[in-house]
Amino acid sequence: MIYIHVPYCRSFCTYCGFYSETESAAHCGKDEFVRAAVLEMRSRRQDLSAVSERETLYIGGGTPSVLPLYALERLTGALAELRDGRGYEEFTMEVNPDDVLEKGSEYLCGLRKAGVDRVSMGVQSLDDGILKWMNRRHDADEARQAYRMLRDAGFENISIDLISGISLLSDTVWRATLDEVVSGMGAGRAPEHVSAYQLSVEPDSALSAMVEDGRYHEAADSRCEEQYGILCDRLHEAGYRHYEISNFSLPGHEALHNSGYWRHIPYIGIGPAAHSLAVTRLPGQEPVFRRTWNTASLADYVKGAAADDFSVCRGGETLTVQQVDMESVMLGLRTDEGVEENFLRETCGDDAVDAALSAGTLLRMEAVSSLQGLQDGGQRLRIPENHFFVSDSIISGLVCP
Repeated sequence: MIYIHVPYCRSFCTYCGFYSETESAAHCGKDEFVRAAVLEMRSRRQDLSAVSERETLYIGGGTPSVLPLYALERLTGALAELRDGRGYEEFTMEVNPDDVLEKGSEYLCGLRKAGVDRVSMGVQSLDDGILKWMNRRHDADEARQAYRMLRDAGFENISIDLISGISLLSDTVWRATLDEVVSGMGAGRAPEHVSAYQLSVEPDSALSAMVEDGRYHEAADSRCEEQYGILCDRLHEAGYRHYEISNFSLPGHEALHNSGYWRHIPYIGIGPAAHSLAVTRLPGQEPVFRRTWNTASLADYVKGAAADDFSVCRGGETLTVQQVDMESVMLGLRTDEGVEENFLRETCGDDAVDAALSAGTLLRMEAVSSLQGLQDGGQRLRIPENHFFVSDSIISGLVCP
């Protein structure tokens, strides 16, 4: 699994806490970033050339669609060279509607030629008032046009992002957005995947400052839960599988890349602020999990590349067996596959598991699919969908009884 972080945005959304820099204020241009990213790839040639359990590529950000085609081709070309031309089981790229409209069908055809077979588009809302409050660079009609353009360009696997739990968002508007999404947004075909997130106040975001000075008041938990319930019900009616707390897919279109994160499959992160996970397995020994991350500074990242020394801009930690087990529980219980019962009891204790079963916050089930490569064949426990909204407290009760 490979992730490339593109650290540019044209402007910052109200809620965003991801690392990026505005194009106008960035200390380094796109060519410098691409050059540095290619150098990092080459410095990690051995890792990139190894055969992974799941060959996926995800280009995220920031806003990857601000990159011109030649820059994208340089990145994918370098990867192809280092990986001996092997393809990907899934190649996802994030795009914004305004970039799709501005760059047009030629750009979209270029993405397909570069190998992109899955697009994740940030729609967030189909209400102009909400979009303006979010400081999005598109309106609802432009999101619809961009979606139709993706379909016309031949993309058969499209994911869209939505946001709920906004105090300004009425249930009526939320229902109307969901109804339009599942009806195909004017293209006659619903997106294969929907990622829907509850608005959260991220440190250093514009929203955080608005909350601190009283310009925004967060929605009550009851309001957020109501909108989450509307989301679950409407997408279930439309045939989507709710395979992770915030992710829904039509059959066979679960995100392979993101599912790999939830299983601790090793991944390589390229670019500023990108994270990586390496797993060393030696006969007769417990596997060693090593997590690393690049500096959240484009300027420092480029300097490290110029000096051929990425160690100066990379941090890391070695996870204990207990940390890995706890993460496996927390990540697994966010999915409809759940966690194997014996493992959960070994990790969290019989008392905590039995208490959750008695309370109905865990239930026994059969594996939903082979998406996660389940081999144990044992009984699995999951959080029922009607308790997903309070999953954090359920998981906390298990791992910290």
